[in-house]
Amino acid sequence: MTDIILNGACGRMGRAIAEASASADVRIVAGVDPFGKANGIPTEFPLYASLDEVTECADVLIDFTVHTSTPDLVRFAERTGTPMVIATTGHTPEELEALHGLSSSCAILHSGNMSLGVHLLMTLCRQASAVLGGKADIEIIEKHHNKKLDAPSGTALMIAHAIREALPEETEVVYDRTGRRAVRPRDEIGISAIRGGNIVGEHEVLFCCGDEIVSIKHTAIGRSLFAQGALRAAEFLKGKLSGLFTMEDLLRDALEKPTAKV
Repeated sequence: MTDIILNGACGRMGRAIAEASASADVRIVAGVDPFGKANGIPTEFPLYASLDEVTECADVLIDFTVHTSTPDLVRFAERTGTPMVIATTGHTPEELEALHGLSSSCAILHSGNMSLGVHLLMTLCRQASAVLGGKADIEIIEKHHNKKLDAPSGTALMIAHAIREALPEETEVVYDRTGRRAVRPRDEIGISAIRGGNIVGEHEVLFCCGDEIVSIKHTAIGRSLFAQGALRAAEFLKGKLSGLFTMEDLLRDALEKPTAKV
């Protein structure tokens, strides 16, 4: 059994994780959500307005809030030594540096997307880039609901980074072409962000090569897959004392076990 503190307990993903925990070998011992606390939203676990108020001990903290919570998370980890699964996006360089520094004394798994399918997509994109690199115009199209705060998504940036690692030459990531009137150069990756309705999440990568297009796409139908991935990440992180991990480490660990289930 893995005991969890859930930061952002009353948000969309917080509620999804609480629901998914009922069928997993985990237990939420405390939740944190200032909005939920202020509005008296009922939960099946103690609910606090801030991490400073939490007195329960846990094996792992899961954070599904916003990147500006980073200072609070760092203070909490320094005080308690609790490993953390951080699933937020949009971090500033300073916030990322703080998490990197913290990882020397506390275990952290940080990923902009908790879906195992998305990380499979990234693997396929690396392979396609190795074969088609230098010959294809590469475009990433990401779609999310109208409440999402950051654009492009953290997942789109992760995909672009994975592609750049596999390409033979340096490539620029381009978010906006409105101020440019010129033929598209080959050495760039375009990212387009769409925000509308209740789209959970969709990422498509196009490799456009002359008269053919290779499309690799992942669509999230519901939020439960992200919740299940976060709980898997928490179980993976339990007992680790320090280090900075990713979902790729989780996948590698699972595949190395004789009874691996990805």
